[in-house]
Amino acid sequence: MSELGGDASGLVAQASRPRDASFALRLGWLAAMGAVFFSTYGFANWLAARRASVPTFAFGWEHAIPFVPWTIVPYWSIDLLYALSFFFWTRRDDLFDHVKRLLTVQLISVACFIAWPLRFGFERPDAGGLAGALFTLLMGFDKPYNQAPSLHIGLLVVLWAVYARHLRGRLARCALHLWFLAIGVSVLTTYQHHAIDVPTGAAVGCLALFLFPLRDAAGRLPEAEVRRHRASRKLARCYALAAILVAVIAMVCVPRAPGWALVAGWVALALACVAWIYWRGAPGAFQKDARGRFPVFIRWLLAPTIAGAFVNSRLWTFRQPAPVRIDERVSIGRTPTTREARRRGLTGLVDLTAEMPGWVAADASLAYAAAPQLDLVAPTARQLQQAVAALERLHGEGRDVLVCCALGYGRSVLCAAAWLALRRGLHDARDALVAVRAVHSHAVWSDDGVAVLQDWIDLRRAMGAA
Repeated sequence: MSELGGDASGLVAQASRPRDASFALRLGWLAAMGAVFFSTYGFANWLAARRASVPTFAFGWEHAIPFVPWTIVPYWSIDLLYALSFFFWTRRDDLFDHVKRLLTVQLISVACFIAWPLRFGFERPDAGGLAGALFTLLMGFDKPYNQAPSLHIGLLVVLWAVYARHLRGRLARCALHLWFLAIGVSVLTTYQHHAIDVPTGAAVGCLALFLFPLRDAAGRLPEAEVRRHRASRKLARCYALAAILVAVIAMVCVPRAPGWALVAGWVALALACVAWIYWRGAPGAFQKDARGRFPVFIRWLLAPTIAGAFVNSRLWTFRQPAPVRIDERVSIGRTPTTREARRRGLTGLVDLTAEMPGWVAADASLAYAAAPQLDLVAPTARQLQQAVAALERLHGEGRDVLVCCALGYGRSVLCAAAWLALRRGLHDARDALVAVRAVHSHAVWSDDGVAVLQDWIDLRRAMGAA
C-alpha cells in the first residue's frame, strides 16, 4: 500500500507540474498568430476599401503634430518585438496566456475596424532614404484604414508588460521604456494614426492583460481563489447596468463632444471590468500584489473606479474619519493615506481592500500586509484566515495595527471579530461581532458573513481539539 501511495503521489505531482513549451511549439504559435494577424487585418482593410466612403476623425490640434520620417524605425520594430516575445515562455501555460492576450487585442480591434471603419485624414509627406523605403514597404500591405482602436498600440501595451516582466537591470529597463515610448509616439509622427486611436488602442491592450494576467514565477495566476456567490452576482449586475448606461452616454457624446465620449467610454470599460470581477467572485482579479500595488495597466484601466472607491470612502466617513480601538494596539477604520497613518502613529496595517491600492504601502516605517477581499461580499474562510493571520503577526511584533477596508464598517469588522474570538476564546460568531459593535456603532455584517465567521471559529476549535 505504501508503494502504491508513493506512486500515486508521484503521479499527482507530475500531473500538476507545469509542462514545458518546446521551441517547435513556440515557433508554431508564432506562425499561427502571424497568419491570424495578416489575414484578419487585411480582411478589415479590404472591407473598408470597398465602401463608397470611409469617414475620418481628428482633433483640430492634430495638425500641429510633425511628420518625423525616421520614427518609422521604432514603428517597424514592434514586428520584431512581437516575434521574439513568443520565445520568452518556457511553460506552456504562460505561452498560451500570451497567445490569448495577443488574440484578444487582434479580434477586438478587427471587430471595431469592421463595425465602424475610419481612415487617416492627413496627406503624408514624401520621405527619402531608408525611411522612404520602409514607408514603401509598409504601404505594400497597409492601407489608410483600420484606425480606432490602434492595433499597433494595443499590441504595444501587451508587449510592453511582457518585456518589462522579463528584462532585468535598471539601465536595460530604462532603455526598454524609452524605446517602447518611442514606438507609441511613432504612430502619430509617421502619420499612421490619429490621436483618438491611441487611448482606444491602449484600452484594448490593458483589457487583454486584465482578462489574461501575467503569472508569477511559480506559474500562479493572481485570481487563484474564485467564489461565486449570490451577493457578488447581484453586485456584478449592478456594475454591468451602470457600465451600459455610461456606454450609452458615451455614444450620445460622440458627435458633439468626442473628448467627453472618450472619458465616458473609459468609465464604462472600468465598470464593466469590475462587473466581471464580481461575477467571478475573484478579488485577485484586481491583481493587487503583496505590497498593495496594482500593475501599471490596471491602474490606468481601472482609474475611474479606483478614484470612485476612494471618494466614496471619504464621503461615507467624512464625519468620523478616526479609527476605532478594539484593543490596546488594534484599531479598525477606513483605508488611510500616508499622511493619516503618520498622524495617527500607526506602525502596522492590514489592508482588506481589493479595489484600491495600498496608499501607505510605500511608507518604510509601516509594516504592510494585503489580504484583498471584495466589498459587500462575505469572504471565504481562507481569505478570513489570511487577514487574521496577518493581524496576529503584526500584533505579535508589538505594532500598533490598523485593520482597514474602504469604510471600516464591514470587512474590517469581520476580521476584527475573528481576531477577538481567537484572543478571547469566543465560540459564537455573533458574540464576537457584538463585542466589536460595542466599541464601533457603525459595524455592519451580513448573515453570510456570520456564517463564514462561525465556520472559521468551529474549524479552529476542531483543529485545537485534534
